[in-house]
Amino acid sequence: WPKRSCPTGIFLLDLKKNELKLKPAFFSKDSCYLPPLRYPAVCALRGRTESEKCQYVIHGGKTPNNELSDKIYVMGIVCKPSKKITFKCTEKELVGDVPEARYGHTINVVHSRGKSMSVIFGGRSYIPLGQRTTEKWNSVVDCMPHVFLVDFEFGCCTSYILPELQDGLSFHVSIARNDTIYILGGHSLKNNIRPPNLYRLKIDLPLGSPAVSCTILPGGISVSSALVTQTGGKEFVMVGGYQCDNQKRMFCNTITLEDNNIEIVERETPDWTPDIKHCRIWFGSDMGNGAILLGIPGDNRQLISDANYFYILRCGGARDEEEEAAQTCSQTSTEDPGDSTPFEDSEEFCFSAEANSFDNDDIDTYNEDDEEDESETGYWITCSANCDIDINTWVPF
Repeated sequence: WPKRSCPTGIFLLDLKKNELKLKPAFFSKDSCYLPPLRYPAVCALRGRTESEKCQYVIHGGKTPNNELSDKIYVMGIVCKPSKKITFKCTEKELVGDVPEARYGHTINVVHSRGKSMSVIFGGRSYIPLGQRTTEKWNSVVDCMPHVFLVDFEFGCCTSYILPELQDGLSFHVSIARNDTIYILGGHSLKNNIRPPNLYRLKIDLPLGSPAVSCTILPGGISVSSALVTQTGGKEFVMVGGYQCDNQKRMFCNTITLEDNNIEIVERETPDWTPDIKHCRIWFGSDMGNGAILLGIPGDNRQLISDANYFYILRCGGARDEEEEAAQTCSQTSTEDPGDSTPFEDSEEFCFSAEANSFDNDDIDTYNEDDEEDESETGYWITCSANCDIDINTWVPF
């Protein structure tokens, strides 16, 4: 993205009449700085008061300097009389068994006995500093298969070691319902496989210490980076992902959650366009209401090499159809593809389920004069005197 246009990487999305527009989000004066993060874990957190009607928990991810974050942020919408959408972000201080910095993991909220907790699992992290060499400085490994329970009310975090979880997994699918989380698929760097895992985590929150149990279930699917959208109270649809390093998974599945039970069945495959069929990489995220936004790199069309092309897959309603939503160009990541696994991009974009609830009249053409000065965030670098880079085309380092 252009200089100063969006230092957080969070945009308001407007999608109508087959045209996609992104407008940088604004943050309040008392908001902490939220760096643009790649592959963080994000989930919705429902608050008790009207002002906390819907907040978002963000953990981990890669920073612009290709470092990994171990911080947890809570982001919510600040209502203003002018109807201008403004967010507030707060960094949460945790004590106890704080999860190490990671990416490609998941975070979910469970509810039990009138209480709520967040659950963090999986992901990848850099090898410990003591084991790094010049050649393997940025090498990543699977995180330990620990389950972390985070209590945001008291700021404490506890880790659990469960014998059923033997390997750390990244880019897996996790679906939460009440006090239960289902973990499906994922990629193991240790063995370089995508095992057909299916786990059920049960979280009980009595007055004393929480109780965490895990059950291995049959019927799993070998997949990583799959996208999931909710189409009903108990029904979800899983789309996309990768079934091996060089092969996308072109099938879709309907996932139905009942009490202590999960049913996964294959459903009719969408009529994918030739562009989607032939591309090597695809990415996207759930947009809510049974819709998924899919993107493919522009080099597949040999038009604009630094562009992405977006499509919408509608999974709910009377018919399931895949239609092109927009061919809007957006700048791709500045990260060297050799620095990361190119087949795990499905989590790069995260959209809230309320992405289409913003006032369309407020999403207009971007004007840099409307922004506050971010020069003190420590985000932009300063070039040396003999640098010949045009300052108007700087990108985040």
